[in-house]
Amino acid sequence: MRFKLVFSSIGKILLIIGGCMLLPLLWSLYYYESDALPIIYAMLITLTVGGILNFFLKSKETIRQREGFAIVTLGWVFASIFGSLPYLLSGTFTSFTDAFFETMSGFTTTGSSVIPNIEALSHGILFWRCLTQWLGGMGIMVLFVALLSQIGGGGLQMFKAESPGGRLAEKLKPRMQESAKILWTTYVILSVVLVMLLLLGGMNFFDALCHSFGTMATGGLSTKNLSIGYYDSAFIEWVIIIFMFAAGTNLALYYLAISKRTNSFWRSEEFRLYLFIILGSTLFVFLNVMLKEPGGIEETFRTAAFQAVSMTTTTGFVTVDYNQWPAFSKIMLILLMFVGGCSGSTGGSIKVGRLLILLKHTTVEIFRLVHPRSVKYLKIGNKTIQDSLVINVMQFFFLYITAFFIGTAIMGALGLDIIEAMTSVISALCNVGYGLGDVGPTGNFAFIPPVGKWVLSFLMLLGRLEIFTVLALFLPEVWKHK
Repeated sequence: MRFKLVFSSIGKILLIIGGCMLLPLLWSLYYYESDALPIIYAMLITLTVGGILNFFLKSKETIRQREGFAIVTLGWVFASIFGSLPYLLSGTFTSFTDAFFETMSGFTTTGSSVIPNIEALSHGILFWRCLTQWLGGMGIMVLFVALLSQIGGGGLQMFKAESPGGRLAEKLKPRMQESAKILWTTYVILSVVLVMLLLLGGMNFFDALCHSFGTMATGGLSTKNLSIGYYDSAFIEWVIIIFMFAAGTNLALYYLAISKRTNSFWRSEEFRLYLFIILGSTLFVFLNVMLKEPGGIEETFRTAAFQAVSMTTTTGFVTVDYNQWPAFSKIMLILLMFVGGCSGSTGGSIKVGRLLILLKHTTVEIFRLVHPRSVKYLKIGNKTIQDSLVINVMQFFFLYITAFFIGTAIMGALGLDIIEAMTSVISALCNVGYGLGDVGPTGNFAFIPPVGKWVLSFLMLLGRLEIFTVLALFLPEVWKHK
């Protein structure tokens, strides 16, 4: 492990984080709020530490895979540590545990919160809270690759480390820096369009910007205690439904559709399965809610669609307290949390691409059982899927479920009931944000013991970086100097 290279890169990441703190500072100055000075201090500390690491540990060596794992994982941890400073210095939190939890929740686009009254926060802190999820949505590392040309071939290693097994790591252009810029440009354009539509729906500019961050990042942090339900607007809800769905789609498909003028969306089997899951789950929830609690057809369908899309894409926005829904609908929402968006999207969880591989592999194995002498390969589209990728997906699924059971056992040991223990772990590991019971849409995570908050913070990171990147750092050989 080349430690100088790792910490020099982390220094560059901190410079980006520190520079981004200028934006919430501007909002604090605009509203003449008292948190302007604490944000200035936080920015100066972050920039100073980042500058020292970058200057004194500067290295021109190429990033290898092991350094990529370390930079991505430790980069997220350091970003969350220094991203906690605005909360701590402004007095929003007096506990580092709470500040770190809130920041990790933002950067990993989880959306869980320990803040009882969100609307009591200043504009500067609210904006920083929402900005962290937007930065984490596309990925701090992807932004890092996009901005810094000196990474060279190491950029691919960081892409792979941040999104192993996902199509986000595929090259859209020969140089990874160009690919990263294309993805970030797509992300920014969609965010700008969403801001404009939310303004048309009656939101003020500040709220439109913050909710655009939460939607495109599939993060779900809101400026309101009631989330999107606060606005009670059918137009705003339909707009956010559409853009949550868009954010859960592989962002590379947008570029391919425009640049090559092909129907890249419908040609993608993953996208078709994603669309089928969204439509099917919406219909089931709609029918179940209508049978148990009859109401207006459009309103009930919109509510069902909003919650189904929000949970599938792991956004976590809500418009109603689904704790009050029938048991079947609540079970459906929990199952949808495990789905996630498409590979290469900002969504978390297992991802539709992996589920597609598991489903196809199951059909191939059943076919081979019935026809033992036949030769049948697993294909997605026109591509034959290698056995190594299938094994990778199966290992991922096993580790994911293992993390879920271990996390649930720990949370149960800390005093949470079975429903809260299970769904708090699901919300963290799948980067969804809400669960059921006291960790549901009308509650928060403030009551969870400090140890539980650290466990959930680790699960957020584990889920966001898709397990392998984090667990690789626990292998002794990764740290050996070579």
